[in-house]
Amino acid sequence: MSRTSTALQPPADAVRPVRHPDAPAPGELLGTHYGQCFGCGGDQPHGLHLGARAGEGVSLTAEFTVQPAHQGAPGLAHGGVLTSALDETLGSLNWLLRTIAVTGRLETDFVRPVPVGTTLYLEAEVTAVAGRKIYSTATGRVGGPDGPVAVRADALFIEVKVDHFVDHGRQEEIQAAMNDPDQIRRARAFEVNP
Repeated sequence: MSRTSTALQPPADAVRPVRHPDAPAPGELLGTHYGQCFGCGGDQPHGLHLGARAGEGVSLTAEFTVQPAHQGAPGLAHGGVLTSALDETLGSLNWLLRTIAVTGRLETDFVRPVPVGTTLYLEAEVTAVAGRKIYSTATGRVGGPDGPVAVRADALFIEVKVDHFVDHGRQEEIQAAMNDPDQIRRARAFEVNP
């Protein structure tokens, strides 16, 4: 069992997160934010295709099934893929805040192996906000939502303006996302971290 680094512990002046009034309702599927996203995008053949649902407060649940393309050691999920699943889940929390944010720091603990074919049940919540800093935590379980913990993570996200993506992203993809006539999908294209 590891300890969270001091960089992931909210400062004394941090406040409780507040769910945005326009956030998806509890139980609502969040859907993909961008079709080419490795974490949630449906257009990525080897992506995670992670599906997330809004929870109560500033929390959510998500699932993804480990495919053969996700393995590291024979028959087991690659640790980087599991970390990506946690990062995608934690990043999706920002939709409940209606905030554009990027991952500043992510610490992952690997508790037990996750075999290929296993569905990972993820839970995440924002624990505190301090200025532009958003603190959150997640766990991934195997065998069901109440099964044993396989992975867990603590994260620090940093709120950014959409210019962050415009200035640093590949122009063709940025322009395609910005030209999308669906305003919600256009806004969501920039919701999680690069």
